[in-house]
Amino acid sequence: MEETKTTHYNWEAMPRERVNDLLERRLITSQHLMLAHVYLKKGCVVPQHSHDNEQLTYVLEGALHFYIGADEAHEVIVRSGEVLVIPPNVLHKAIALEDTLDVDIFSPPRQDWLNKTDDYLRQKVTTQPDCES
Repeated sequence: MEETKTTHYNWEAMPRERVNDLLERRLITSQHLMLAHVYLKKGCVVPQHSHDNEQLTYVLEGALHFYIGADEAHEVIVRSGEVLVIPPNVLHKAIALEDTLDVDIFSPPRQDWLNKTDDYLRQKVTTQPDCES
């Protein structure tokens, strides 16, 4: 019989990593997946970027305005209870329209988040103060 190893987490017991003044997160990783609670203050801008990872963003509270593609021509607002699927290597940017908590799921795990080389998030804080709700 194969022995299985499981790991149990409690989000509230985990420390938040402060990435910049407007963004914090908690990460859980497994061999093939990464699950993140991402806390964005209203006006937080996640600069345009892409990655090799498939991404699901599930907004639990708040709203995110996404701009998809190199020209940012495709726009979608993801609100509480909604999910956005972002395929690998798709350029995207996001602005928090209000204080937001989202769950991001990545496959495979984001190595740049694990080793803290995600400089696009760690640069001087950029805000969009006049966001529409």
